[in-house]
Amino acid sequence: MKKALVTGGAGFIGANLIKQLISKKIEVVSLDNYSTGSKSNEIQGVKYFNLDIEDIDKIQDKDFDICYHLAAQSRVQPSFEDPMDSVRVNVTGTMKIMEWARNNNVKVIYAGSSSKHHDPSDSPYAMTKYLGEEICRLYKNSFNVKVEIARFYNVYGPLEPLDEKFGNVIGIWQAKVKKNEPLPIVGDGNQKRDFTHVFDIIDGLIKISLTELTHNDAWEIGTGVNYSINQLYTMFKEKYNIDSVSIPDQKGNYRETLRVNDDLINLLNWQPKDRLKEYIENLNSL
Repeated sequence: MKKALVTGGAGFIGANLIKQLISKKIEVVSLDNYSTGSKSNEIQGVKYFNLDIEDIDKIQDKDFDICYHLAAQSRVQPSFEDPMDSVRVNVTGTMKIMEWARNNNVKVIYAGSSSKHHDPSDSPYAMTKYLGEEICRLYKNSFNVKVEIARFYNVYGPLEPLDEKFGNVIGIWQAKVKKNEPLPIVGDGNQKRDFTHVFDIIDGLIKISLTELTHNDAWEIGTGVNYSINQLYTMFKEKYNIDSVSIPDQKGNYRETLRVNDDLINLLNWQPKDRLKEYIENLNSL
């Protein structure tokens, strides 16, 4: 692998991925419309295109070996506010990527979602990520495009957005800590999440991109350990001595996410680590 395109390259996962690719002397091009990505995540030596996912054909660079397709409307609750944009980005945008890959003979790694294991109609986010996977299968089976699905669980780690709208629970809570506001716990707080460190996500993505093995479903990238939101709050309480506040349950709030498929571990020697407690203990005081 000599040259990679990363869609969503100015975002949380994309920026961490690009850092690792650059360290491996791989030429990297990023496509991002900066709706949630940040200029502060840009890395010297990378070519950045400020383009919408539907404008991928405007990139004139050639000879890509791989495309990591990370660009997405990637949060459940915001997807209820603008379902049409979720369809445009996650479905139509993925179709554009696959057609581009077909025309340019580029292997694609698609960032899927663990929401696939629940009812996709629970949220526009879940449905559109599910449809994105189906589009990948269409191009794999009908047009022989080399595409592998990497299904993410609940990602956290360096560069995660500390944003109350587009952050995950750990990012939202860090934003609340900064304002000395109580941490919101949705519903009863007993729902469990497989919190996966972004470094393990990146390691899994690179292993998938380098192997000749193909998966008939998806490579699952989750720690295989989960914690309740109440347990997460206990970790934050020990770190910051901050209160919580209960808020009503929300649509699309699954009771549990947990990776149980070990193919990435058994076939590609991926070795995830449960780093959650240590990560929270070492968060910079805000």
